[in-house]
Amino acid sequence: MPIYMDRHDIPEEITAEHVAQMHQEDLKVQHLYGCKGMTYWCDEQRKTAFCLIEAPNEKAIQDMHNNAHGEVPHRIIEVSKNIVESFLGRIEDPKKSQNTALNIINDPAFRVIMLIKISDYLPRLEENQFNLFAQKFHNSATKSFKRFEGNIVKQDNNSYLASFISVTKAILCALKIQHDFKYITTEHNTSIKRLNIGISSGVPVTNKDSLFEETITLAKLLCEIVDNQIVITSEVKSLYESENRNELINKEYIRSVNKKEEKFLTSLMEFVSTIWNKPDFNVNDFSTTLGFSKSQLNRKLKSLTGKSPNNFIADYKLQKALKALHDQKGNISEIAFETGFNSPAYFSTCFKNKFGVLPSKYIQQHPS
Repeated sequence: MPIYMDRHDIPEEITAEHVAQMHQEDLKVQHLYGCKGMTYWCDEQRKTAFCLIEAPNEKAIQDMHNNAHGEVPHRIIEVSKNIVESFLGRIEDPKKSQNTALNIINDPAFRVIMLIKISDYLPRLEENQFNLFAQKFHNSATKSFKRFEGNIVKQDNNSYLASFISVTKAILCALKIQHDFKYITTEHNTSIKRLNIGISSGVPVTNKDSLFEETITLAKLLCEIVDNQIVITSEVKSLYESENRNELINKEYIRSVNKKEEKFLTSLMEFVSTIWNKPDFNVNDFSTTLGFSKSQLNRKLKSLTGKSPNNFIADYKLQKALKALHDQKGNISEIAFETGFNSPAYFSTCFKNKFGVLPSKYIQQHPS
């Protein structure tokens, strides 16, 4: 049977005790609707509650809540039990903190989400050398997550997605990973010396269809687009400074983006995702669609990414082409045209200028 998580925006006067009572009312009638309440999270400060429920469909959940107490959820999404546990640390009620008849859970579902990416696609002289680097990095990162109580949600050869309860511990973990990264990379092979960390924060259920989708998307933009090793949102910055008695974020190591920049990044990438592989695209389309003059767009992009609009699009295409070559999604000509280049020859020239190796040589270095 499917598992769902719903979101309730609770009124100011409702407390964690009220939510616990409503949860008990749900449990009394859940059998009438084929539901099973697994657990819930309540956040008195942010006035939100989230229920994890096994149910035949969304309507059964709405009907159960309506019958039990009348508080129908504002949003319901289908979730994976394993993913919920990875992000939130549990899929059942925590042990009672007090010996009371009512199990009051004042446990926020708010999380700090970290995305880490290292280079894994660029050419290298020796495969064994890269494997040694990757092993050292993953061992180091895993130790840092454990030390700072970060839950690893997902990982592959070149990335981590992790969840933290504490903003401070997330920031300290990022700084530790950044520090250790300097000492596990080789001196002569700079192509693998790329580390990017994006940190965002939010709740599991919003108007998106997947768990923490809104928060993950923003962390991804910060990690992949903004020109800095560690980039955080304005909310993460504010929460960190609040938790640490107004101690300011060290700008030498961490860059924070403000709300306007977050909105710009989101609009930017929503547009880029629709046009990036069109060979007839030009900067006029860019500025007109986003509502900026050419000079405004140039200033904003350079401030955030260090690139002009033309260079930004060119690099975006080349990164897509690089991944396609790495994943063997076609031959050089096919990938060139699919990523918006007018000819394979021009694509090969741009590729070599960017990555220091021809696509044909890259394929030889990365056989199936």
